[in-house]
Amino acid sequence: MDNPKLRKLLVLLHLYGAAFMAPAFLLVAITGGMHMAGIGESETSQPIALPAGTQIDFKSPTAKDDVKALLKAANVDMDFEYIKNRGSSAQTRPTSRPYVSFKKTDTGWTATKQTPNLLKSMMEIHKGHGPKILRTYHKLAAVVLFFVIFGGLMVGLLARAYRRKTVVAAVIGLLVYLGLVLFG
Repeated sequence: MDNPKLRKLLVLLHLYGAAFMAPAFLLVAITGGMHMAGIGESETSQPIALPAGTQIDFKSPTAKDDVKALLKAANVDMDFEYIKNRGSSAQTRPTSRPYVSFKKTDTGWTATKQTPNLLKSMMEIHKGHGPKILRTYHKLAAVVLFFVIFGGLMVGLLARAYRRKTVVAAVIGLLVYLGLVLFG
């Protein structure tokens, strides 16, 4: 089945999808590669003086407002979207920009303002710790990626001249990936 009109449509959709996702996947490629190489992620830490015996209930529906009031009382100007509660620790989010990290001690809570460098900020976005709107965009990009891959395979399978090459490349890619997962 060699359908030039369908193939042309798939190529066009593949092009638009790949172009749409290019910024997100360039960020993932750059930050992932640099992270694997151990290059440049860092952040500066600045302790925040909290009143002795400070208690915070991060499970409370008013936790965000409580933390904002606590930080304001400590003269810390911090804008955040939500709080990630881990029981004995918590963080304001997103962590792709300056954030506050809380740790529970025997005497109450301690707080530290964390300021990530550019690479650390980009890595936090890579991990999904950026602003909520960006996380929504990344979910959309993941769906588009699925269709770009599926469409690319369909283009290769629909073109008689590329059918065998597409199947061979897909099988080799699958075997390499399975080998690395199972035996790597």
